[in-house]
Amino acid sequence: MRQVVLDTETTGLDITQGHRVIELGAREIIDRQLTDRCFHHYLQPDRDIDWGAQAVHGITRVFLQDKPRFADIAGEFIAFIRDAELIIHNAPFDVGFLDGELKRLGPQWGRMQDYATIVDTLVMARTRYPGQKNTLDALCKRYRVDNSKRDLHGALLDAEILARIYLVMTGGQISLALETPRPRMPDDWFDPANAKGKRPPPRVIRATPEELAAHTARLAAIDKASGGKCLWK
Repeated sequence: MRQVVLDTETTGLDITQGHRVIELGAREIIDRQLTDRCFHHYLQPDRDIDWGAQAVHGITRVFLQDKPRFADIAGEFIAFIRDAELIIHNAPFDVGFLDGELKRLGPQWGRMQDYATIVDTLVMARTRYPGQKNTLDALCKRYRVDNSKRDLHGALLDAEILARIYLVMTGGQISLALETPRPRMPDDWFDPANAKGKRPPPRVIRATPEELAAHTARLAAIDKASGGKCLWK
């Protein structure tokens, strides 16, 4: 199964005020394993960035001056997400902005749902943890996912963090370094894998006279109950 974990950064929060996507990042998961394939672009929005949004992601208008516009990378983006399951945190926000970008290109581009199915991890988290904080940072803390590099929001970094959260949240393994430490054994414990020289003789534990007597009595009872057919005499 192919999944794409996606995140965006924008010039502001309200698409009805003409705000645009300025960063688009995505990571690929195949059969519950993160691959090395990703999609990432900064985008020229042809408008100013709200100061509140800039404080969150740190992206400036000057930085974006020489970046491509969404129209320049739309075909590449659609090819990357086509027929995948999109994993998005607070999907209506990102999907709404991306639908807006596609709408600007013309009706022939359709909507995001025309290219991929969408899973909202915020809805999943709220179902599992009602009444609790379910931001990306809160989920990192809850699932012990490293977000130490997340000083500012970034689409590609957040997509990778969300991918790891999603795999843990849905019961997947995201690390191969899960070996259980080998328990400490007594100094005289014999390990065949590390043996040097001859194997020590096996230890023989013999029954006590009391145990032998009890065993004989038990066999006699079985023999009597079976009409003399006891096999262990």
